[in-house]
This record gives sequence, structure tokens and C-alpha cells, in this order.
Amino acid sequence: MTGNHKDPTITRRRALAVTGGTVAAGGLAVAGYQSAFADTAADTEASASSSATSTSTGSSCMTLMTSVTEGPYYLDGALVRKDITEGKNGVPLTLRLSVVDATDGCTPVSGAAVEIWHCDAWGYYSGYTTANPGGSAPAESEDGSTANDSTYLRGYQIANANGVVKFETIFPGWYTPRTCHIHLKVHTGGQKEDGTYEGGKVNYTGQLFFPDAAAEEIFTLEPYSKHSGSYTTLDNDMVYDGGGTSSGLLTLKAVHKADPSKGYKGSITLGVDPDAENTGAGGGGGGTPPSGDAPTGTPPSDAPSASASS
Repeated sequence: MTGNHKDPTITRRRALAVTGGTVAAGGLAVAGYQSAFADTAADTEASASSSATSTSTGSSCMTLMTSVTEGPYYLDGALVRKDITEGKNGVPLTLRLSVVDATDGCTPVSGAAVEIWHCDAWGYYSGYTTANPGGSAPAESEDGSTANDSTYLRGYQIANANGVVKFETIFPGWYTPRTCHIHLKVHTGGQKEDGTYEGGKVNYTGQLFFPDAAAEEIFTLEPYSKHSGSYTTLDNDMVYDGGGTSSGLLTLKAVHKADPSKGYKGSITLGVDPDAENTGAGGGGGGTPPSGDAPTGTPPSDAPSASASS
């Protein structure tokens, strides 16, 4: 796909369908965020119970999730919080992630710390806001949000007794040469301290992916449509290996079938080994921008350098 148009020459391994409808033009209404992020205690309890039941009886969770590189944009010190948007504009996305022990009958990993980070609607990461996302996009500073340039779209959540965490964020944009994705790490053995998560070890490093049909639809909306260029589909991504759920492909559900701008709910079960330790090197090439387009942004002066990709 170039710009906002699909490339008919691109072949795919599968036909990916998502619940959706007519794409709405223009910006996102506040009601969209409220609908996507609305939750009740009963809903949370039911969802957690459902996740625990399905993971304990399903066979797919017995497969360890594929570990891949953490990529070039990781920063230590993310905050423990459910809402990581900080005012960043985009299509609302609620993530429900269930962490289970794939080496012990898919039992929930209570207390696991799940850390996620991803780019904004134009492909910029906090801490690297001058790094060129490829194609043509406004400067990150032009988005008009009140987000902190060193912390937006990054955060931890601690798994409940059912191994479930929930994040409120936005649908990520893209940067050359990667497909749309979210990075994550699963930590155990540490504790919350000074608003972040300290100690313990990383058991799993991975990435979450989105069906092409959903991504291409979202990228026709504001503010995503202001980033034009060559978008990489799943088939052509250097990290996604085509393994579906076991490779991080999210299950998506539109909040309003007729209007994707109202948001999505994404879910997946993370089958991990709580006794393993993962360095973040992983596999899949790392997703570093191509030669000549290396990141030009640098982490904040009070933050550690980002880990190099594999």
C-alpha cells in the first residue's frame, strides 16, 4: 500500500477480515473514547473469568509465544498505569492481555508485570520524537496534544489473580519499514516502586500485530491520514512470521460496527515461561529503519539509552 491506497500487487498468506463498516471522516469524538474505554466491575470480573477459563481448556495456549526483538525504541522507567494515551490523538484501543504459564497447564501468572510501548498515529515514539517515521508526516510537535514527549504511549500493568491486564491506548500508526505493531515485555519477581516497576526479570519480549484490513481502514482516518508513504503489510514485515495468535496477532472487535473511528477492543493470551529469562534480543530483524533512515531522535537526557535491536 502506498499512501492511503492498497497495492493490488501485494500477495497475502490469508484473507483477513475485521468487524467494521463505513469509514468515518474527520476527527475522533470524545464519545468514541468513552465508549471504547467504558468498563464496569462486573464486566471486568466476567472478562477475567472468561479468559481464565478459555486459557485453561484451550490447546493453543500450550504453545509458548514467539519471542522477538524489543526493537530500537525501548526505554526503561515506564509508569505503572492503565491509560497511557496522555492526550495523544487517535482511534481508541482497549487491550485485554491474559498472561498464562504455558509450561504448567496454562495457569494464570498472577502478579506478572506487562509492559507495552508503541508509536503514535504518525509513527513517532516518545523519547525519539525527532526520528523520521518514513514517508511524509507532520512533525510530532504538530499533533496538538499535551503528551509528555518522554513518556507517552508507554506503561506497565500488574496482572490480577486471573493473569489479566488492561490498557487504554490508541491504535498505533506505522513507520518505515515496519507494519503496525505494539511492543511488550512480561516481567516477574519485581515490584511497583516510585510509580514504575523495579527488579525481577523479563520472561518474554514480543510484539502484537493487527490484521491488515483493520490497519488500512484506520489509516484513512484523521490524524493517521496525514502520514503518507509506503505502509508494510503483515506478509512483508521483517518481524511477524505468519503464525497468527502464537506470533502476536490480536483478536479485534470494533466498538461500533458501522464506525471504526469509535475504537477497537483487542485481546490475546500470552503463553510464557515464568522461569525463563529473556534478553530482548529475540529474532525477526529488529525493525530498525533502513540504511540512511536511522533514528535521529535520542532518549531524554535523564533516561538510559535504548537497547539496540538484534
